[in-house]
Amino acid sequence: MPAASSVSFNRSELNEILKVYGRMVAAGEWRDYAIDALREKAVFSVFRRASEAPLYRIEKNPRLARRQGAYSVVSTTGLILKRGHDLARVLGAIDKRLRLVDA
Repeated sequence: MPAASSVSFNRSELNEILKVYGRMVAAGEWRDYAIDALREKAVFSVFRRASEAPLYRIEKNPRLARRQGAYSVVSTTGLILKRGHDLARVLGAIDKRLRLVDA
């Protein structure tokens, strides 16, 4: 009986996710993460504290790649904040980069 394969993030996808994660940790917003490789999707969960529910889940679901896009960002309540084919654009929904403000 063959082992059931699971979906996972590749190196370039993890690099994109960890760039955003690193900025948010530096800003003091996030403190912990977890990665799950499930049969139908891969999930990167970010936490404010390890004992809480995840603030956001970044999901990769290849079955949705042709329709809405394989990547999505899901809030704690289950609301899909953004979905699409390009991971960097999807991550823009939760990436709070420092921006220059005109004074």
